[in-house]
Amino acid sequence: MNKTIIVSNRLPIELQFENEKMHIKSSVGGLATGLKSIHSDGNGIWVGWSGITEDELTPVQSQKVDEALDAHKCIRVPLTEYEIENYYHGFSNKALWPLFHYFQAYTEFELEQWDSYKMVNNKFAEIVIKHAEEGDTVWIHDYQLLLLPQLLREQRPDLTIGFFLHIPFPSFELFRTCPWRDELLYGVLGADLIGFHTYDYVRHFLSSTSRLAGLDVHFNEVNYGDRTVKVDFFPMGIDYDRYHSAAIEHAARPEEAKSQLRKSIEQHNSNNMESRLVLSIDRMDYTKGIPNRIKAFEYFLNKYPEFKGKVRLLMLAVPSREKVMQYQHLKRETDELVGRVNGQFATVNWTPIWYFYRSMQFDDLVDLYASSDVAMITPLRDGMNLVAKEYVATRIDGNGVLILSEMAGSAQEMHQALLVNPNNFEQLADSLKTALEMPEQEQAIRLAALQKGVSKHNVETWANAFINSLTEIKSQIAPVFPDRYTDGDNEMVKNHYSKSGKKLLLLDYDGTLVGFKDNPLDASPDEELYNYLDCLAKHKDTEIAIISGRDRATLENWFGHKDYTIITDHGVWLRRKSESWTRLAKADGDWKKNIKPILENFSDCTPGAFVEEKEYSLAWHYRRSDAELAQFRIKEIKHMLTETLESSSLSLLEGNKVLEIKSDSVNKGRAAARLLADTKYDFILSIGDDWTDEFMFEELPVEAYTVKVGTSKTAARYFVKNFEEVREMLKSLC
Repeated sequence: MNKTIIVSNRLPIELQFENEKMHIKSSVGGLATGLKSIHSDGNGIWVGWSGITEDELTPVQSQKVDEALDAHKCIRVPLTEYEIENYYHGFSNKALWPLFHYFQAYTEFELEQWDSYKMVNNKFAEIVIKHAEEGDTVWIHDYQLLLLPQLLREQRPDLTIGFFLHIPFPSFELFRTCPWRDELLYGVLGADLIGFHTYDYVRHFLSSTSRLAGLDVHFNEVNYGDRTVKVDFFPMGIDYDRYHSAAIEHAARPEEAKSQLRKSIEQHNSNNMESRLVLSIDRMDYTKGIPNRIKAFEYFLNKYPEFKGKVRLLMLAVPSREKVMQYQHLKRETDELVGRVNGQFATVNWTPIWYFYRSMQFDDLVDLYASSDVAMITPLRDGMNLVAKEYVATRIDGNGVLILSEMAGSAQEMHQALLVNPNNFEQLADSLKTALEMPEQEQAIRLAALQKGVSKHNVETWANAFINSLTEIKSQIAPVFPDRYTDGDNEMVKNHYSKSGKKLLLLDYDGTLVGFKDNPLDASPDEELYNYLDCLAKHKDTEIAIISGRDRATLENWFGHKDYTIITDHGVWLRRKSESWTRLAKADGDWKKNIKPILENFSDCTPGAFVEEKEYSLAWHYRRSDAELAQFRIKEIKHMLTETLESSSLSLLEGNKVLEIKSDSVNKGRAAARLLADTKYDFILSIGDDWTDEFMFEELPVEAYTVKVGTSKTAARYFVKNFEEVREMLKSLC
């Protein structure tokens, strides 16, 4: 039975040693809760760091940890203090965390930390591979393991791999500043399914994939090598029933059973009938916008002095990464701001801000949520923010108002909240006034809609949606692509080739025999290619036919001295070996004088693009251009040329980073048919890489071996990944 392997930086249980006695308890975090059923079902396992470094463990303790984890179906990745310092506190939280949250000024790129990040990702890969069996599913989580999908893909292509990022993915302009952006991008692309919290993050990732890696993106799918990678968004939820039920249970408790916190808040409210409580809960992190919130509250009290003495901001800041300098500065700034506001406005009976810097147990959190009239959750940037959803889940009396930053991922779902720009103090102050004065009927309507959404899209719904999507990818039977050309296929082709009489090799040039160049004129044949082709051309009854969209002058310059058949301009000219040139199609280039200026105008406004004029066609190259801009220009070109193409015998072909306009009467299929009409072949091998070669594949008999270079829908029987694999095929036939 196949299993699911969950991989995250930390395991879902907490371990601690006290006087050689080990204490173990399950984590109650959102990820642990959401994946609980997936982890416990069947024979699934969870791989991650135990939370204790190898430097802290004795051999006896190490064995105890392994035994305890095994009982909980967990496998630990042994990490040293050095690795935690450099991989986790270093690259993960000093480079990736600030960069992905748009705090570029806080970003540090250190080579030592990057090396440690790579080393630890490899450690995770070794552990996963050790415990993975053929056909297993691996679900990898978060920014600490961006390299892991590709590391697993390279060694275990039989695995189905999912990756989910729990923080924002930044815009292309920001992501490109990372020195190791390519490694990170290709690392994630090792997955079959990549998940984000919102569509915005999906869009940013696809933009980077297209513009940095130059990969083809179709809607939410990326063609990468011989695979299609799906990218989608799955908004994470909370354990709604846990929070909602706890709020109901707390409300029903008799007075003597209530927590001290709840008693204190209720006592305060009974002594101050007009008192209103505004709640703010965050980790002490610069992404949460805590100083901005304090300043906005200060602005609110100055702008609306009628609320002085009536409204309190209860701020709970949970300690986080206290050894990091930016977090120390943030703590100091927060302390000073709270002191300033309280010093400015406080009276004998009223303190405007109640500030707590500590963690809080679940029961106290529920009491805080349930006792607060307004929740002000205004991060500067947040992947999702589950605090907003937790607040909504605990509002059992049909009242309460949520003020939520539009920069939080949860804002995409929670439209009934008062959405604000966390940098706009005027808007924050006005929204707080609106929240405090909102009629109960409106509160109830907004809250009912929010609770309906949060309860429906809970954490289990999120986990199941991702796994179901990954399972669907895994179980797809109908292949989008042809069969991979394997060693077994190669032996069959070699056998057939050696035993056949007349043999024909129909070979496209650009992208098939050579790689693409920024400038097509730089793609001349190299010595290795000549050697392979010459070797095959010497074989008895073997005809090498170069069939290309290149013009006659170029191909004659490159191959005119060779004993090959040459077909140029997509099939306009033919030169059989040892014969003179023959014109296969009636085509003229008079139409070019009208269309060339249009293409040149588009080149002028598309940096990197240029027009290549051939004898019977025009090619608009955009390999050096920004991918998104080029796609926009292509739509414009198509729109502008629609009428011209419809009223003429011209067609427009999209190749690999090139748009080509040529006569309808010309295509590689007709040229290939001409060769077959003149000679009967016992063996045919045809290889090409773009849409112009599809005409050739379709025209050839079913027994021909047709091979597509790259991954896309095709009429070919097989595919290979790149021109290097084509050369290996030719070398094998030699």
